[in-house]
Amino acid sequence: MATDVATPKALTMADFKGKVDPDWCPGCGDFGVLAAVQKALVELQIPNHEVVTISGIGCSSNFPGFIETYGMHTLHGRSLAVATGMKLANHAMTVLVTGGDGDGFGIGGNHFMHTMRRNVDLLYIVMDNQIYGLTTGQTSPTSRLGMKTKSMPFGSIESPLNPISLALAGGATYIARGFSAEQKHLTELIKRGIEHKGFSFIDVFSPCVTYNHDNTFQWFRPRVKKLEDDAAYDASDWSLAMEKSLKWGDEIPIGRFFERNDLPTLHGAEPVLKSGPLVHQDNRIPREAAKAFIDELM
Repeated sequence: MATDVATPKALTMADFKGKVDPDWCPGCGDFGVLAAVQKALVELQIPNHEVVTISGIGCSSNFPGFIETYGMHTLHGRSLAVATGMKLANHAMTVLVTGGDGDGFGIGGNHFMHTMRRNVDLLYIVMDNQIYGLTTGQTSPTSRLGMKTKSMPFGSIESPLNPISLALAGGATYIARGFSAEQKHLTELIKRGIEHKGFSFIDVFSPCVTYNHDNTFQWFRPRVKKLEDDAAYDASDWSLAMEKSLKWGDEIPIGRFFERNDLPTLHGAEPVLKSGPLVHQDNRIPREAAKAFIDELM
């Protein structure tokens, strides 16, 4: 006699609500990013226990506490290094990395570069507010030239870093830019980034309503233009993506800049992992191998 198998309950937004309520300032753009990530996981129906969210330090890096998945709140600028270890230990997991522009492009810039070139299969979401928010308003790597902050009260003399151009040069295989006020659009970018096999990077304009009064929601709204609205745009064209990445002013492109699917992931290129995730393998050293090693040293 056939036995009835219970149909798994469909996941809802409530299933991804963290045990801790966000403590961001009212109106912070990070609320929109959190909602978009939760919505993407619901629409993809990825179970909570198959997702891990890893962050560094900063306002946005409190993210793992606000979503119901496995999570790690790590060191400043070191989230991608920890996430790489996580993915290699169990590449069956969906690995999300969240942080800010200071954490990711300043302190963590070196890890950003090497995680891209290794094509680690994870999604890195940077909530880019163009300011150091947690430490109350200093110039960040993406602050505009001339911007007045606590650390540069007479105006920044440093040119801002271009995250999209950097990702293109660094070898990321999925590159996008979102705006936290464009919820539906951002959710679709996140879904595609999760499903992409390789290093996925999304730079999200996530305005800081407390310390950045230059790059506000009101400033971005008339300027952001979706690449997807241009039927002629080809996201497989690296040169065109680089050209679009340099546009900044009255028109700022958001959307999927670039994607390629012909490069192996780091875990896919590692022969040891072809037998499956390390956590499911017998990793004990055979007694004979251990004895031979000890004998060689004696």
